[in-house]
Amino acid sequence: MAENVKKRRINWAWIMVPLVVLMAGGWFVWQTFQPRAVDTSEGLGILASSPSVERVILNEGTQQVNLVLAEPYTHQSTGLGDRTAELGTNIYFTYSYTQTEDILSAVEKAQPGRGWNAYRPQASMLSTLAQMLLPLLLLLVAFWFIMGRLSGSRMMGAFGQSKAKEFNQERPDVTFADVAGEDEAVEELEEIREFLSSPEKFHRVGARIPRGVLLYGPPGTGKTLLAKAVAGEAHAPFFSISGSEFMELYVGVGASRVRDLFERAKKNAPAIIFVDEIDAVGRHRGSGIGGGNDEREQTLNQLLVEMDGFDERANVILIAATNRPDILDPALLRPGRFDRQIAVEAPDLKGREAILKVHASGKPMTDDVDLVQIAKRTPGFTGADLANVLNEAALLTARSNADLIDNRAIDEAIDRVIAGPQKRTRVMNDHDKAVTAYHEGGHALAAAALRYTDPVTKVTILPRGRALGYTMVMPTEDRYSKTRNQLLDDLVYAMGGRVAEELVFRDPSTGPANDIQQATKTARAMVADYGMSERVGMVKLGTTDTEAFGHGSGAEARGFSDETAAIIDDEVRRLLDHAMREAWEILTRNRDVLDRLAERLLEEETLDEAQLAEIFADVRKQDERPVWNLNADAAVPGALLGHPVAAARAEEPPTAPPPAIEADPTDGGAA
Repeated sequence: MAENVKKRRINWAWIMVPLVVLMAGGWFVWQTFQPRAVDTSEGLGILASSPSVERVILNEGTQQVNLVLAEPYTHQSTGLGDRTAELGTNIYFTYSYTQTEDILSAVEKAQPGRGWNAYRPQASMLSTLAQMLLPLLLLLVAFWFIMGRLSGSRMMGAFGQSKAKEFNQERPDVTFADVAGEDEAVEELEEIREFLSSPEKFHRVGARIPRGVLLYGPPGTGKTLLAKAVAGEAHAPFFSISGSEFMELYVGVGASRVRDLFERAKKNAPAIIFVDEIDAVGRHRGSGIGGGNDEREQTLNQLLVEMDGFDERANVILIAATNRPDILDPALLRPGRFDRQIAVEAPDLKGREAILKVHASGKPMTDDVDLVQIAKRTPGFTGADLANVLNEAALLTARSNADLIDNRAIDEAIDRVIAGPQKRTRVMNDHDKAVTAYHEGGHALAAAALRYTDPVTKVTILPRGRALGYTMVMPTEDRYSKTRNQLLDDLVYAMGGRVAEELVFRDPSTGPANDIQQATKTARAMVADYGMSERVGMVKLGTTDTEAFGHGSGAEARGFSDETAAIIDDEVRRLLDHAMREAWEILTRNRDVLDRLAERLLEEETLDEAQLAEIFADVRKQDERPVWNLNADAAVPGALLGHPVAAARAEEPPTAPPPAIEADPTDGGAA
């Protein structure tokens, strides 16, 4: 690999200082030989009384009289005090048109020894013509420049050139060693690196390398990092550009930039072109407003032509990244363009551990910090999330003037990434704290009593982000699908907070709003998407609005009748009522545990997994539900149906003495 050659920087001080000194000296010399000005009355006095006037020159154009004297003239100041100044032998004064006769008479009387001369400056024909044509010429240049930009022609110059940033092969700062948690994607891209390094190996057996590679997945999973790693491993020039940088106000600019980008890449082959967020330019054609004349579609057409026009031995590979592969144009995804599509998903447990090891290098930590336990506590986190966790922990450690990152800093960093920073300035009254404690206790107790939920690892009533408190449940292993019983337990867990407020205070707050929203979303997916309803059956009834912009809306996107929609609404309501009934049974059966948990939360504000295990030791587990009991019309307590009178007549009196007051409108649901 060639060494970096640094350009020698020019020390402009060695040039500017002598230049300034030379200019100052020249100005001083020029000022020395310039005539000095005097008043008109003083100039006429010199002409009338001074015998030393040798030469007189009259300029009728500027009404100026220049005098050349035999001896230097001494000027007497007319201000306060007696001041004199020697003005030299060249002086001048000006006069008005009414004084012309007086000036000529004074000059004739002075009789200068070297004579006198009067002249009127005449403008040349060339200068007169230049003054007439210069405005017209400027107008023509401006018109030519504007028309060149609007027409999208070559007169635009650099306007239509690609804005791609080139990372030269001399700077491969990222390799596959810097990528962790995406072993399958790295394995697929190893073939690209090998082709760029030794293409003859593939050409001998008639193999054709994929011309395009599409990396798709959630944000923060490392798609851009993988593309840079391929370029770093192959020591190839890497051209990086965003899809939105092709677009411009003027028609034809996007296509021009696509052509320029591919021309630059072919000149530097073997090379890699990386287009981030390609969905900005590669969206399904026909979904825009402008039809075939739309600037975005013209750019996409040019991109399709360039990809299909690759020379098989040009050694130029296009790598693109997107979060929305479902909205890309089918012509872009066909074989011959993006031959290979690689999913870059959130890492599993081993992947998270490997990512944490990469980002933990260079960060001093205490000996009791276990990266494996951190990986277990962060399911669903992407590589960017894990990097943010360790960075937040380092910031918290530095803020506390400590030298080593400990478990307390990492625990706070995880909470910050999940729910936001803690609101230490938010002060709640006793009743709001009690409502929050029972709300979070209802979530935690429901999760502990159910058979298909994940274990509860943390409960807190400290305000954080938009929530007044939250309950954290973490799976013991990575999951890629959920069963019906697990989804039903999720509904019961979501309703635990709302039921606890109704059971204890008989006056629920607005805190469960987010819980109800999430539970409704899950229940509707069970009915319309997953086929988990006897009345609806195994039919996919979800909308298609997310498949492509501009296609499908209203009744056409829904794809089912109003009668079916009513059945779906009825089934969703039945699922939620069943979940509320089951949550009511759990909390009523374990009321003593709920009170003990809320009391501990009010005292300590935050409970960890060990403390929760001690409190939940006496929890009576919920009975195993039948295979299919969702259509059972069991009686629902009156309090769950929104009747405070029926709730007040319940046999068990309220256990919380504070009176009902207006609830805090902030979401206090589970995180």
